[in-house]
Amino acid sequence: MSLTVEVSLISGKTVSLETQPDDSVDSLRLRAQKALGVGKGQLLSSTGHVLDGGSSVSDLKLQNGEALALRLRGVRISGRHAVAAILGDGSVVTWGPAERGGECAVSEQLKNAQHIQRNAFAFAAILSDDSVVTWGSARNGGDSNAVRDQLQNVQEIQANDSAFAAIRKDGSVVTWGAGTSARSSPQLKSVRQIQATLMAFAAIQHDGSVAAWGASSFGGDCSAVQDQLKNVQQIQATQRAFAAILEDGSVVTWGFPRGGGDSSAVQDQLKNVQQIQANLASFAAIRNDGSVISWGALGGGDSAAVQDQLKNVQQIQGTNLAFAAILKDGSVVTWGEADFGGDSSMVQDRLRQVQQIQATNGAFAAILSDGCVVTWGDAATGGDSCEVQHQLKDVHQLQATFKAFAAILHDGSVITWGDAGYGGDSIGVRSQLNNVQQIQATNAAFAAILNDGSVVTWGDDKFGGDSSTLDDQLRSM
Repeated sequence: MSLTVEVSLISGKTVSLETQPDDSVDSLRLRAQKALGVGKGQLLSSTGHVLDGGSSVSDLKLQNGEALALRLRGVRISGRHAVAAILGDGSVVTWGPAERGGECAVSEQLKNAQHIQRNAFAFAAILSDDSVVTWGSARNGGDSNAVRDQLQNVQEIQANDSAFAAIRKDGSVVTWGAGTSARSSPQLKSVRQIQATLMAFAAIQHDGSVAAWGASSFGGDCSAVQDQLKNVQQIQATQRAFAAILEDGSVVTWGFPRGGGDSSAVQDQLKNVQQIQANLASFAAIRNDGSVISWGALGGGDSAAVQDQLKNVQQIQGTNLAFAAILKDGSVVTWGEADFGGDSSMVQDRLRQVQQIQATNGAFAAILSDGCVVTWGDAATGGDSCEVQHQLKDVHQLQATFKAFAAILHDGSVITWGDAGYGGDSIGVRSQLNNVQQIQATNAAFAAILNDGSVVTWGDDKFGGDSSTLDDQLRSM
């Protein structure tokens, strides 16, 4: 005997659909999407729970006249080498190098995915029931069979280069993958946040204390400063060191000394710190009065030459070996290695009313209030935008790979520059780059999400630059 259900969007638009007890939830969802004229979404019960697409109407005991909701979510993309995309219905598609997660043997398990985390070799997805599914390089976290029973009630996952750490709702932590960081400390309880270097993790517990584990030369041993790590509010990381901001605004560091782990030279100045930015081996701390203190390796660790200019700093961005600070008046101050953007003198007179800055490995790009873009740093990694400068108008978003930039204009078109092999040349897909809403980047490729939910990719195929075989799956309608 048939029954009728009401399916509504958040806008209030509603359709009535007749269904049979043995119809699947997926078939009901597809009909609802078509009737409402929208893309892929997830059906929710009246209590807000995601309905299992493989279940039947009778399995879920849906009643005649029951009210359901269709939740629409845009495509969410994650990746460094390979790429994984969560579609609107919670399913996942992958592309790129198979050995780094570009091929997924567990795709049937990837239903109602809510969030994806990635390291350099593998992916981990949290599903709507708070369980976890992993794939990619088995050794580096793609195989979680040894801890599968523990991967329940997971609320967040953090990753370093080759391991994962999952925080469960009770504050306990589950780790897996390669290296010593895959073996967590047994005293970890009530964890609220985890940060990572390349080969170590640091966890802030609810009492404000910190536990670190992994390779000691990457910050995995904080015993030398353990007694100082109290009332910690947040942690930032370079590749090999950690910096913790305490409740009183002071800072504690540990890890590789020349990678930012030794702040002794500036320790007396690290007071009233509200925010810390990091590049590969240096930290830059913004204090409450808008001044900046930096330490670490030469690439940004020494800001003495511009110290008197670093006033009223609002935000800081970093390349591998340099920093750029936006001041309250919209001007910019840079320091660090000149070849990595640490010297902006050639464009200093144009750096006015800067709204935001994006960075590749060796260059910066700034969006001005009028939508124009100013670039500097290593020309080969996007520091020279002369060839497209006349097109860089009305820019509202910038994204970057290691060596190239992509700009979304207000009309939804895209302009790219930098190393062609890293996404700097988009001529092959230019005709498709219309009505672009956002762009995500891997190390060497870009993925643009269009207004209709479809995805266009370009750049190095080995880093997710070619998704053409998945075009049908990557369409929302």
